[in-house]
Amino acid sequence: MNSRTIAASALAVALAPGVGHAADVARAAIINPEGAVIGEATFEQAPTGVLVFVDVRDLPPGAHGIHLHAVGSCTPDFKAATGHINPGKVAHGLRNPDGPDNGDLPNLHVARDGTARAEFFTTLVSVSGGTMPALLDEDGSAVIIHENPDDHMTQPIGGAGGRIGCGVIAMQ
Repeated sequence: MNSRTIAASALAVALAPGVGHAADVARAAIINPEGAVIGEATFEQAPTGVLVFVDVRDLPPGAHGIHLHAVGSCTPDFKAATGHINPGKVAHGLRNPDGPDNGDLPNLHVARDGTARAEFFTTLVSVSGGTMPALLDEDGSAVIIHENPDDHMTQPIGGAGGRIGCGVIAMQ
């Protein structure tokens, strides 16, 4: 673990005192298409949703769609992660009146130096169970970073384009 990863992990713990057991927290090492680790995402169950912490590097600057995908697999070519978590088969998009689906998140903004540190909150999933779909269900889940920004409306992924980062979400 590098100092940036340790700092992100410490930030996750500091921002959520009282999280007491591993079922409340999941992590994903994010890899690029060549298989190199480019960062980490942490998923922490909060009382009304999930806090998502992302710390990545070596990405193209600008906005990138980032979504939660239904299957915990990144091979081959990140396509095994299938589509978004979406058991209700609703439309994609945080701006869509017929959406959003459970895998939708705001865009990830990458700095000129290729790094991004972000915190998101979603009420559309749970870490390990409850009334919302669980990231740690029987076939797992993945976090996918796309090459373009998500317009939060266009079907099926908001015009976000190809997959440039993938992480299998697993218990801490």
